[in-house]
Amino acid sequence: MADIAILTEKDLRQAVTLDVRVLAVVEEAFRLLASGKVIMPPILSMEIKDAHGEVDVKTAYLPGFDNFAIKVSPGFFDNPKIGLPSLNGLMILFSAKTGLVTALLLDNGYLTDIRTAAAGAVAAKYLAPKKVETAAVLGAGMQARLQIIAAHLVRPFNKVLVWGRDKAKAEACAKDIAKALKVKAEAVTDAAQAVGEAQLVVTTTSAKKPILRAEWLHKGLHITAMGSDQAGKNEIDPRAVALADLYSCDRVAQAAALGELRAARALGLMNGNTPPELGQIVAGLHPGRALESAITICDLTGTGAQDTAIASHAYASAQKAGIGTMIKS
Repeated sequence: MADIAILTEKDLRQAVTLDVRVLAVVEEAFRLLASGKVIMPPILSMEIKDAHGEVDVKTAYLPGFDNFAIKVSPGFFDNPKIGLPSLNGLMILFSAKTGLVTALLLDNGYLTDIRTAAAGAVAAKYLAPKKVETAAVLGAGMQARLQIIAAHLVRPFNKVLVWGRDKAKAEACAKDIAKALKVKAEAVTDAAQAVGEAQLVVTTTSAKKPILRAEWLHKGLHITAMGSDQAGKNEIDPRAVALADLYSCDRVAQAAALGELRAARALGLMNGNTPPELGQIVAGLHPGRALESAITICDLTGTGAQDTAIASHAYASAQKAGIGTMIKS
């Protein structure tokens, strides 16, 4: 048995922040996905309806990486009612050469939050219009905040509109975004208004019925949808997916089973059409946004490749900084 590093959420927050380095790490994971050399099995997903919960298990081997990660990510959405966070979880790093455990990352979902936001920024980098004056987010949770903060790193904007089912939560979200980015941010009660005024929209909800309608699409719009990662979820009107000038996703097989592509195909749309993956666009194997006036959608279900990338980055950063606890063999 080799020595094992133990990294708590506190350790990981000290070692990793949402910055350009993290964006580069996640962008490289997408690039590698397009190489055909990544080993990434389907997501193991379990819904626990009795507790309004779900659990996902993701993993991937990335060529050239010393380690690979297995992530367990529970989401129990009634937890806030009893003062607990909705999301938690952990990642385990294994040596890609021996299979021995390298590190246990007790992140409580922090690294998932960071890599998910970074993935949204990568989508914006390659698919959003070059000039974004107004961004909008549908949703008012932690991921809504992080997605906007990450997107601002690649497409600086001066105004943010926040829509949420709960007006008070939307207002709190807008206040946090304004403070973090020093931009104007306000809550709106009309999702159509938010989409209509924005050039970049991110959806971050667990909605099971569309919250963004096809008739709201307009020229020069990019949408990143990251909430649909279970077969029962659907944030984007399937007609919008079909009407977009370019629809892409992080992994076609996952999007077809869990994402917005699933909902579109269930209505007989997008069948026989294999959309490009974001990694192919990052790698230059498929063109991204063709025109500034185009309408683009990126469907992010979350990949094990991102988890291995962020876990490896976090471990290396912690090691360099001397953070964490070692369990000696």
